[in-house]
Formats: sequence, structure tokens, C-alpha cells
Amino acid sequence: MENCIFCKIINKEIPGDIVYEDEKVLAFKDINPQAPIHIIVIPKKHVKSVLEADGEMSAAIINAIQKIAKEQNIEETGFRVITNCGKDAGQTVEHLHFHILAGRTLGEKIV
Repeated sequence: MENCIFCKIINKEIPGDIVYEDEKVLAFKDINPQAPIHIIVIPKKHVKSVLEADGEMSAAIINAIQKIAKEQNIEETGFRVITNCGKDAGQTVEHLHFHILAGRTLGEKIV
């Protein structure tokens, strides 16, 4: 997508603090972190939300999240993975993305 900020990060048109990359997935630190560790995981192929993802894309994202958790040493302490779908859910960028949050006790509620 031409105006998608995440596509611009994928294409290296704008900088991102990249923590993981493979042929299908890119992950970078969130510029407005909500926890000490806040990483955004995105597919390199532009899709709007989880409603457009297929099984192959979903598997690639889950595999990347597993690798990132290991690399960030958060496997044992725990982490939260969130995706928002649509405006009412708080999706502000229309490119499928998952938030990995960790580094402190997050509590039981998301809101």
C-alpha cells in the first residue's frame, strides 16, 4: 500500500528499530511503548487485518513471535500478544500487526 506506514518500514523508506526479520515477517520496537518491551510484528505482505490473513501467513507470524520471545528472554516471565481488528477495537494502522508486550506485570485486564 502506498501510504501504509508499516509498508514503508518494510521497504526501508522510513526507519524502524528492527528486532526480527525473515522472508515473510518483520518485527520492530513500537515508537510509543506501552510496556518495557513492546514489539510490533507484521507480515511483509500487506493485508488489512486478521480477517484477511491466511493459514500460511498466520503460521509465519506465530513462528516469528516464538523466536522473538526466545531472543528477548521473555519465554519464562511471560508476555502478551494482541491484535486489534477495526476501529472499535483500536486498530489505528490498517496493516495486520501483533503487539508483543512484556517486561513488567501486565495485570488481568486489557482495557
